[in-house]
Amino acid sequence: MNLVRLDIETIPLGHPLPFVLRGADGALLAQKGYVIRSREELARLVARGRELCVDTDESGDSHRAYLAQLQRMLMADTNLGEIAAMKMTAGEQAAAAAAARAGKTLPDWPELQLRATQLLRAPSPSDFGGRFRALHDELARHCEQTPDATLLGLIYLSAQETRMYSATHSMLVSCVCMLVAREMLRWPSHRVQQLGHAALSMNIAMTELQDQLVLQTQPLTATQIAALEDHAARSEALLRHLGVADPVWLEALRCHHHRTPGPLSKKTEAQQMARLLQRADIFGARLAPRAARLPMPVTAAMQASYYDEERQVDEAGAALVKTLGVYPPGAFVRLASREVGVVIRRGTTATTPRVAVVTNRDGMPTGEPIPRDTGMPPWKVTGVVPFKDVRVNLSLDRLLQMV
Repeated sequence: MNLVRLDIETIPLGHPLPFVLRGADGALLAQKGYVIRSREELARLVARGRELCVDTDESGDSHRAYLAQLQRMLMADTNLGEIAAMKMTAGEQAAAAAAARAGKTLPDWPELQLRATQLLRAPSPSDFGGRFRALHDELARHCEQTPDATLLGLIYLSAQETRMYSATHSMLVSCVCMLVAREMLRWPSHRVQQLGHAALSMNIAMTELQDQLVLQTQPLTATQIAALEDHAARSEALLRHLGVADPVWLEALRCHHHRTPGPLSKKTEAQQMARLLQRADIFGARLAPRAARLPMPVTAAMQASYYDEERQVDEAGAALVKTLGVYPPGAFVRLASREVGVVIRRGTTATTPRVAVVTNRDGMPTGEPIPRDTGMPPWKVTGVVPFKDVRVNLSLDRLLQMV
């Protein structure tokens, strides 16, 4: 008997199994041709067998055909939902579906970080407008076409970035704001764009200072404190000098540190944008490391956004949490199986994300990330894991390909 472990994400529900399904000890769990009807039934099989396996000695040909089909879909960046729902007997259809998605390209995040840093540190009136719009429009396109991969890339980078912190933070806040405004608040596209502009440019007058402060271990000087306190007004003035004339964009930026709790409906459009921008700014800032402190757990960042200055639920903060989920892409979590993984995709509920396991129940690296559906009891999320505690070298590109 030559048992090979199967990934539960790749078992199709509602379709005949193309091979015999066995447990970790070789015990028969399901015959070839058996139809697993629901996730609950699949979870019961996992509980019985501890793992789902196939004996390649008895099912070699069908298993190899299945793996070949699965590999084609993975190489073409097919999302996990499509992979889990594929028919193992329909190889040609699966290959065609994979080919249709093969043209999708993922962001080059290091290149975007560099572009944003150069633009925001040294803006020039001669070309600022064109360069800024190009950067914003690229981020907006990624947010709309691949929102989970965009969140994964930016949250993952924000938890470790110290060289280009300010630009990375602004890109994260801009993308989070645009996602919340579009998906949860249902704002029209022109308002989403104005909000994205305001978020991306909110710290333009202190980009270099922010990057310095991330690495600073000494207390802030009086000059630095003054620069932080008036950066919104200075950013507005600088943008006007650079040719920005949109009054809503400028007001949202100018007011994004104002402490104004209360219903969004009682605020102007610009004030609503400023409030959402503030909540996203708080979330992103707490995720990021400093020379003087480690990044905060994602749940602490969420909580800080969720409650307002009066310790009441903030409407904009609540919309942020509902959009990103309690465990957003890029966060590290511990599962009921004692495995640790990184969230790669939002789930059907705020607490059931898709996770790629990176260490097994013994704390050893898995080598290759293993997808898990935390909506199933064996892989329920039991808590968050601080970034500093995950001592595994991960390829962001590989994680992005799994989204």
